[in-house]
Amino acid sequence: MLANASPMTTVTTPNDLLAAVPFLIGYQPSDSIVLISLKDESINMAIRIDFPESIEKREASALIEKLRGSDGALLVSYIPDSCHDTESVLLPLIEALEEEAIPLRESIIIVGNRWRSLMCNDPDCCPIEGSPLPELSGSRVAVEEIAQGKLMPFKNLTEMAGSLDQELDSVIIEMIGRIPSIDYDCDPTPAQREGANSILDFLHDFEVDGICRDKRLVAKVLVRLRDLQVRDFALGSMNGESDLYFDAWKWLLKKAPEGFIAAPATLFAVAAYERGDGAMANLALAKAEGDQPNYSMINLLKQLFRSGKSPTIFAELRAELHPKVCAALFSGSISA
Repeated sequence: MLANASPMTTVTTPNDLLAAVPFLIGYQPSDSIVLISLKDESINMAIRIDFPESIEKREASALIEKLRGSDGALLVSYIPDSCHDTESVLLPLIEALEEEAIPLRESIIIVGNRWRSLMCNDPDCCPIEGSPLPELSGSRVAVEEIAQGKLMPFKNLTEMAGSLDQELDSVIIEMIGRIPSIDYDCDPTPAQREGANSILDFLHDFEVDGICRDKRLVAKVLVRLRDLQVRDFALGSMNGESDLYFDAWKWLLKKAPEGFIAAPATLFAVAAYERGDGAMANLALAKAEGDQPNYSMINLLKQLFRSGKSPTIFAELRAELHPKVCAALFSGSISA
């Protein structure tokens, strides 16, 4: 699971690092290995995997390959009760880092509610029994992250997944049933254009009020998003530097009934990935897949997320494809 890091306060101590990890991946991990890459002395990317019984050399190499070009790496391992030889499990990762000439700056293990560094041999600094985990909410990192507008991380992945549970509205569902689907036996462009304009109206309402109170408009957006051209217009209308799209698509996803979830879920997955919320992006894809297993965009996004590519790839794709979508719908580009 990848998380491309958004700008974060400077991490200078082990306590800072322990506090930073939940903000990087969005929740407090357990039974996990979190590998963090550094670029220009700043956190660049975090990768979380379930803590395995063992790691094969080829698996370690494939994982570390995603960090190629990094200036350094940090390793934070949350040890499960079933593990009795932590260092042998981690060794292939350390060797793979050495092969890539990526210096390991710190390696911390957490057992229960205590932590210690595997790279510090000073018993006064890092006693063998470990030190108590610092309280996250009172940490310097948490204070500075929240001051920048970020929310406290979820307690665990289950709580994060629960934040995407449906909050259905019976009025919206009734109105969905009244809106005809696009008739592709005729020219679909007018209905697609109507869908694109509905997207813009929805986003405008959300930007002004933080919600869309026009339930007929919400219903129309959900119906028209089933058209791939309209969905691609919505994707191209996004701006990775704004939280508007993250908030709007999440809200729309939670209002979507069965059969209408896949499109807003994939849009939300992109918005989450663009702001560095890799775990949330993958949960959104799981929602899309649960709704429509064969939805074409799911596998494309899965491959992209696994590749560890920078979120800037979406800005590049928008710059290339959005003018073409606008031309098809409006016979020219429009401001979105």
